[in-house]
Amino acid sequence: MQTDDAKGINAGHVRRSVERYRGGVRDRVDDAIAEEVPVAMVYNGTPFSVMMLTPAHLEDFALGFSVTEGLIGGVDDLLDIRVHARLEGYQLDLRVNDRLLEGRMGDEQQRLLPGRSGCGLCGARTLEDAVRHPDPVPEGPKIQAQAMETALAALRDAQPINSATGSVHAAAWVDTTGAMRMVREDVGRHNALDKLIGAMLRAALDPRTGFLLVTSRASYEMVTKAAMAEISLMVAISAPTALAIHLARSTGMTLVGFARQNSHVVYTHPQRLLHADGVRA
Repeated sequence: MQTDDAKGINAGHVRRSVERYRGGVRDRVDDAIAEEVPVAMVYNGTPFSVMMLTPAHLEDFALGFSVTEGLIGGVDDLLDIRVHARLEGYQLDLRVNDRLLEGRMGDEQQRLLPGRSGCGLCGARTLEDAVRHPDPVPEGPKIQAQAMETALAALRDAQPINSATGSVHAAAWVDTTGAMRMVREDVGRHNALDKLIGAMLRAALDPRTGFLLVTSRASYEMVTKAAMAEISLMVAISAPTALAIHLARSTGMTLVGFARQNSHVVYTHPQRLLHADGVRA
């Protein structure tokens, strides 16, 4: 796996001069701004899609996206990644076994459309592509609610791009004690999750040994991607959608929303989240 430019993995933000107004006083300062660039996904020489994302951890994204979109089955199916910096953005050249792409890569008119950073459906061609139904997730571990609160308390300090810019999402992998094992960030919530899943696969982290924590809402595509990665418990800081709840219920995933210190809402399969004695039902 190679890059032809040192910017293939960077800080994810740039500095820009801005005018800041506070208390009636104007200052010209340098501000940190999150990057958002087009990233072209090319499989075995054939363009597949263009995504808008933060250009950090691009190789993690390439692997995670390929798995959660059902293009490959796992890390062993991705034979090579090359990251190329272009004038307009980046190109990720991925080499996989040709048979894995059968039925996924059409002719010139059938290829996927560009996808925005905030949209997980922009490249879908059919209703079947848009609403996928993953296989059931593994049973996975049971987690003490305190572990979730421990992770929430540590999450802010684990987001360097967001700390600098205040404008990106994070997806974190947390072990059963609440310790942060891995965090990835992006302007797009589903891109951050793809980066995390790719990083987990490369590090051989077992999805049965912890849970997922995301800073965004629990939208349908977030649940779908998590289920594709065999994650059994997903915690979101914001709300879920009705379709996300339906898919979590059907795949056997525990879905938690509105996660805060001392409060949260469990929408599906509550048996995996354990509470201290004395909590009233």
